[in-house]
Amino acid sequence: MRTRVLRLLRRPWTAAVAAVALVVSVLVAMPASGAAAAACRVDYTVDAWAGGYTARVRITNLGPAVNDWRLTWTYTGDQQVTSAWNASVTQTGASVVAVNADWNGALAAGGTAEFGVQGTWRSADPAPDDFALNGSSCGGDGGTPTTPPPTTTTPPATPPPTTPPATTPPPSAECGDAVICSGFEDQAGPEPSGDWRFTAPDCRGTGAVAVDSAVSHAGGRSLRVDGRTGYCNHAFVAHTADLSSVGPVLYVRLWVRHTTALPTSHVTFVAMPDSAQGGRALRVGGQNGALQWNRESDDATLPAQSPAGVALSRPLPTDGWQCLRFAVDTSAGHLDTWLGDAQVPGLHADGVPTQDVDQQWLARGGAPRPTALRLGWESYATGDDTLWFDDVAVGSAPIGC
Repeated sequence: MRTRVLRLLRRPWTAAVAAVALVVSVLVAMPASGAAAAACRVDYTVDAWAGGYTARVRITNLGPAVNDWRLTWTYTGDQQVTSAWNASVTQTGASVVAVNADWNGALAAGGTAEFGVQGTWRSADPAPDDFALNGSSCGGDGGTPTTPPPTTTTPPATPPPTTPPATTPPPSAECGDAVICSGFEDQAGPEPSGDWRFTAPDCRGTGAVAVDSAVSHAGGRSLRVDGRTGYCNHAFVAHTADLSSVGPVLYVRLWVRHTTALPTSHVTFVAMPDSAQGGRALRVGGQNGALQWNRESDDATLPAQSPAGVALSRPLPTDGWQCLRFAVDTSAGHLDTWLGDAQVPGLHADGVPTQDVDQQWLARGGAPRPTALRLGWESYATGDDTLWFDDVAVGSAPIGC
C-alpha cells in the first residue's frame, strides 16, 4: 500500500480484481463569479478487473444548498466510460462530466448524492483527479476554482437502447404487473411444487433441486440447485407461465447466490426456450470466468470469447446475493444486462455489430422470442456449483433490484 497526495489508497491486485478508494475532502475558495463557495467531498470507489471497472461516486455538499449539480473529473489513465446510472455522464478525451438526474439534483448543505459509472481500460487504470463540483475545485489545495470542461452532447459509446433514460429514477423493485413474481414463499415442502416444476431438458444425472428454508435473500425460502459437472447432469426448475406474449421487451430480474467462481468452460444457470430457435434455449451462464449469453442453436456467444470481449463482461461474485437483470427486445433483437444497477457492456447487443462484443451474435441470428423461464445448472465440461435463486420477476416493464 502506498499513500499519495489527496489521500489516495490503492490495494494490491489480486486475481485480476482490484479495489480502489479515493477520498477528497476540502473547503473550496470563492468562485470568481462571486457566487457562494461550493465546498464538497467526493468518495470515488472502484471495483476493477482486467480491462474493465465500475465506480461508485458519492458527492457530499459541504457548502450552501444547490438545486442542480455537475461533477467533473479527469482520468489519468486510458479509462473510457461506457454506461452510467443515476446521472447523465459524458466523456471527451480524458475529461468526464456527470450531471444530476431530474430526481436527485437538489443537494442540501451536508446532503449527498450517489451515482455510478462503468467503463473499460487497456493499459492503465489509476485513480482520477481534478474533481470539481459546479465549476469549483475539489482539489487538495483549496485554491482557485478550476474551469470545468465543456459539456458534450455526445452519448456514451454504447448507449443502452432498452435502459430507462438516465434522467428517470431507477425501476422499482416491486413486481407490478409482472407475469412471474416469486420469492418461493408459497413452497411448503422440500421439493418445488405449484408453478415451479423440476425439469432436465436433455438428460438427468446427479444434479438436484430443492426448496431451501435456511438460505434466502428475503423472506424464509429460496430455490437451491446443486449443480454437477458433466453434460448429463442437467437440473432446472421451470415456471409454468407462458412468456410468448410478454413484451415487446421482456424484462427479467432475479437474485442469485453461488459458491464457486464461473469456470473456463461453458456453464448455464438460466435457460429460456426460444421459439425463434425452434424451442432451443436462449441461455445465460458463464465462460472463461465471466458472465455470457449463449444461443443453443448455433452456440453463438455474447460477448465474443476473445480476451477483449471477455474483459467487457463481469464475473459473477460468489458467496453473496447478486441482483441480475436483463432485457430481451423481441422485436429488434436487442439485449441488455445489468449486474446490480451497473450495465455490463459486453452483454449488450444493439443491432450495430461491435467487434469482440456482438458482431458474431448479430451475424448468426435474429430477434429471440423466449416462451418460458428455467433456473438451474448445466455444465458442458467441468464445473460443480451450488446456487440459490430468490425474488424472481418477469414482465413487460423494467423491474429493479
